[in-house]
This record gives sequence, C-alpha cells and structure tokens, in this order.
Amino acid sequence: MAQHAAGLASEKEARDVAEAARESEWSGPSFVRELFLGRFRLDLIHPHPAEDTAETARAKPFMDTLRHFLKRVDSDMIDRTGDIPEEYVQELRDMGAFGIKIPTEYGGLGLSYTSYVKAMAMVTSKDGSLTALLSAHQSIGLPQPLKLFGTDEQKQRFFPRLAKGAISAFALTEVDAGSDPANMHAHAEPSADGKEFILNGEKLWCTNGTRAELFVVMARTPDVVVNGKARKQITAFIVEASTPGVEVVHRCRFMGLKAIENGVIRFTNVRIPRENILWGEGKGLKLALITLNTGRLTLPASAAGGSKALLQASRTWANERVQWGAPIGKHEAVAQKVAMMAANTFAMESIAGLTVGLAEQGHYDIRLEAAIAKMYNTEHGWHIVDDALQIRGGRGYETADSLRARGEQPIPIERAMRDSRINLIFEGSSEIMRLFIAREAVDHHFKTAFALVDKDSSKSEKAAAFGRVMKFYPTWYPARWIGKGQLPGSFGEFGKLAGHMRYAERHARKLGRAIFHAMVKLGPKLERRQLVLFRAVDIGAELFAMTASCVKARMLGEQGNKEAATLADLFCRAAKVRIDQLFAGFYGDFDGEMYRVAQQVMKGEHAWLETGIISLLDDEASTTASRTTAARNVEVPQPV
Repeated sequence: MAQHAAGLASEKEARDVAEAARESEWSGPSFVRELFLGRFRLDLIHPHPAEDTAETARAKPFMDTLRHFLKRVDSDMIDRTGDIPEEYVQELRDMGAFGIKIPTEYGGLGLSYTSYVKAMAMVTSKDGSLTALLSAHQSIGLPQPLKLFGTDEQKQRFFPRLAKGAISAFALTEVDAGSDPANMHAHAEPSADGKEFILNGEKLWCTNGTRAELFVVMARTPDVVVNGKARKQITAFIVEASTPGVEVVHRCRFMGLKAIENGVIRFTNVRIPRENILWGEGKGLKLALITLNTGRLTLPASAAGGSKALLQASRTWANERVQWGAPIGKHEAVAQKVAMMAANTFAMESIAGLTVGLAEQGHYDIRLEAAIAKMYNTEHGWHIVDDALQIRGGRGYETADSLRARGEQPIPIERAMRDSRINLIFEGSSEIMRLFIAREAVDHHFKTAFALVDKDSSKSEKAAAFGRVMKFYPTWYPARWIGKGQLPGSFGEFGKLAGHMRYAERHARKLGRAIFHAMVKLGPKLERRQLVLFRAVDIGAELFAMTASCVKARMLGEQGNKEAATLADLFCRAAKVRIDQLFAGFYGDFDGEMYRVAQQVMKGEHAWLETGIISLLDDEASTTASRTTAARNVEVPQPV
C-alpha cells in the first residue's frame, strides 16, 4: 500500500486549487448567506416547504416495503459478522432501494429527494451499515453526479444498471489528499490517440469500493496554463470495476459501521474511454463539491432519524427504571437530558426538512444550508447518543448480544454510539465544514474590500475596491443597527415563539456587524483566526436552527399540532444561551495562548508529561515522530 508521498503541495498551491474549484458565484438566494451579512430574510424560508401529498402517496408502497424489510433485518448479526448478507442486498435491489431518485424512464423509482432522505432516516434508525451502503451509492456515488452532469448517452448507458442495483462508489480521498485536494497523486494521462485516459493511483476509504461495480474516480489530468502559470486539473471519470488494472487492495475495518464496504482501491494502467469523463476535463473537483452540496443532505436526515430512535428508547427506559423510589425520568438530572434530547431532535428534523425542501424547489443556492445542516445535526446527534447511553447506564454500554444472552431487551445503544461517531467526519469533518462555511460567510466582504488590504493588489485593483466599499458599506452598515426585531409586537404570527424570532432578527444583524468589525480589526489576519471565524459560524448555525425550528413549529401548529411549539421554545431558550456565550467570547480571551502551547506540545517541549506510560506508537514510529518534529515545524502566523 502507498506510503505518505513526498513533495506535498504548498499552502498557496492548496489554496489556489481550492479557490479554482469554488463556486464563486451564487446561483440563487440563500437564507444563511444573508444571515452572515446581517440580513434576516425570513421570506426565503417561511412558510416552511409544505409536504407534497401526491409525492407521499407515490412513495408509500416503497416506504411500506422498506419498513417491513427493516423489521426483519438482523442488525446485530450484521454488526457481529461485519458483513451484509447478499440476500439482504438483493432484496434491496428488488424493491428499488438503489434507484430511489433515478427517473422512472431509466428503471428507477423516480421519487423526490424528500422521499429519499426519509427512507435513509428510517434505515438509520435500524442499521447504520445499511445506510452507508445505500447512501454512498446514491448521495455521492454515480447516480447523483450522473444526474447533475452526465450526458444523455452516459445516462442511457449507466442509469438502468444503477437502478437495478449495480452498486457505485465515489473515489476521491488518498493517503495525502483528503480535504486538501492539491495533494492528489492519482493521475490519468491521455493515450497517444487521445481516445482514452490511462489511470494510475490509489484511493483510500472508498465507501462501497469493495463491492462496487462502478466508480466515480477523481484524478489529476495534464496541467493547463492560465495567465502564464501551470494550473493543476482534476477530472472525474466513470470507471468500471471490471476493467483490467482495478484492484481492491484492502478492506478497511472501523470502530463502528462494522459492515461498511470501505477499502483501498488501486488503479494500475486502467484504460478509460474519453466518453467516460463526467462534465469535462478539469471540472472534477468542482463536480465533487457541487455533488457534496446535495449529497450532504442525507446525513442531517439520518442523524435526525437515529436520534428519534434513541429518544424513544431513552424516554421508555426513563419511565421504567425506578431508583430512589421514583422512575429516573422524575429525577431532574435525567429529566433535563430527556427534555433536551426531544428539543434537539425536533430542531434537527426542522433543519433537515427545511434544507431538503429548499433544494427541491430548485432556485435556491443551498451550499451553506447543507453544510450547516451536516455539521449541526451530526454534532447534536452525537450529544444525543451520548445522553442516551448515559440514561441507559450499564445497559447502554453493554452490547445487544450480551443483553439478549442474559434475558434483557437487546437495545443496541452501544452500537448506535459506535456507528454514529463517524458522522462528524463523513463527507467533510466538522472542522472542514466550519472552514468552508467561514469562507463563504465572508465571501461578500472579501469580494468588496479585500483588495484594499491585500499587499499584492495593484493600484487599479485597490481603486476599484475603494469604489465598491463606498458603494456598499455606507448604506449596509447603518441598517445593521435597526430592524424589525426591536419592535415589541413584531413576528406576532409566531405566537409564543415571537420573542425568539425577534431575538434571531436582532442577533442576525449583530452577527453581520461582528464579522465586519472583525475584518476591520484584524484585516488579512482574520483568515488565520480560525477560532474567531468558527464562533461566527456557530452563531449563524444556531440562528438558522432557531429559525428553522420556529418556522416548522408554526407550520405544524396550523395543522393542529400545538405541542411542537413547546419543543421549539425549549430549543430556542437553550440556543440563545449558547449564542450569548459565543458573542461574549467572540475574540477569545486566550486563543493565542492555546496556540502557543499547542506548538510547544508539537515540538515535544512537554514530552515530560508523557512519561510512565506504554506508548500507543510502536518503538520505530515513536522514534520517527521524535526525529520529524522539527522538520514538520512549519511556521504559520499565530493568533494574538
């Protein structure tokens, strides 16, 4: 297997590749983008997208079949053996579960994205390994980019196979290339006659890769020259697993999702027809990012589905388990956990449903909504599984098989914990999501004013920036101080939630001011102050969650569900506490000191703290780490 490659991309190269792949323009309105600009555009998400009753009726036969199947699935056996039986996979094929969104003319079910994520939420409530199989195939595997970017000929060729259950995988990550694609080493060179590309390289953590018939493979193709400089190109290829030179080198095994079909895939002189390029040469990374914008919508819904199952198990146990003369749910220490599990689950479902609903409408740009939904729901989902285990106590930590063997109900909380932890890493870790959101949050300010403070800007660029600044800020900034949230009777249509909506409007404007003030105060240094940017991102995420919860609660209230407002109210009360704390520590009282200590630790200056243990590293790795500490001590400007 491949080792770490030498000659990794410089910071500038990595930045240039990432910027070239960014969607630099906005294809439609975005509530969250407006939020970071201090504008509370409630009209973009209210009223909450209504349920399509015709679509629900169309999806019902499949959803019923899927539900009956899941009730029969032995998930503990799947977890124990680390394999999904072929008969389960074939049954999923037969019901159309691999072609939920593929149009009917190609043999798929032709259901909406809303129906698809509802199905994935249901699957997740039962078995995370099955969710990984189905969602990796349909959210980021070939069906999604083929639908978005495929030619008619490619759709005719591949969609029918995919609908019948030809499993697909998405191959992007490498040993040195994860969130930083500039370090990608897999490469495809055109053949002498130009009719084919010859692919060589190795991909890591390729979900479904060990079972796939078809891959979407990202690889470097020959550089292009732009303004006299070579620019790296990454291209997306459709690759048949049966092609000579495609090899499964290793099946990876993990802490959770024991049956996930994930592995290392090697490509050796694999000949790919030119017509198997998706979208066009050099568009692979942008294709990947756009695919992930919608592909990420599965995880928020799945996290909500899993949290619902954990809430049900927790409240049942909190009623049954008696300690100190009363059910544990009557004790405040447990009661507050159950209450917040319910409130947070409602918020998670509100965020997931709203974001998918916006995506379905088609004219919104949901890149920020999708990223926040993924980040927020997976993080809150992790807190919920942690609380569920705590409430169940020893029975939460004990395996379902062990519980069953001694005659107790085999509720798989410990499996849920193992399976859900990866959600904070899948399809962009929480840290990468915050970096992505932060970059987009300051995008308008960067486009408007950055050239004024950029030392590499020319005089003409600075002059143009000055003109943009004088056109935008004199009207934008004063408006960030006065708004609807200051009027006592505003948002009255939200009833008991109106105060939360006024708070959200006021603090959206405060967030816009805070980001602007940070740019004025820190200038170009702001991009290095990741913790400042992350606090801004977290405030925006909380405001989005509050608004989504209130909007959904109002919709449900109109349908006769008055209880939803109670959950939205509790969630908003807790979110407001978090927001106030984030604003109070916006610049971080000791960010600089934390960074300095971290660098000391990295240099080994506090290695004395590691004495008296048996190292997790083997002797050779430990020695190597000591030798390379200084070599990897790259100087990066630190926060002050």
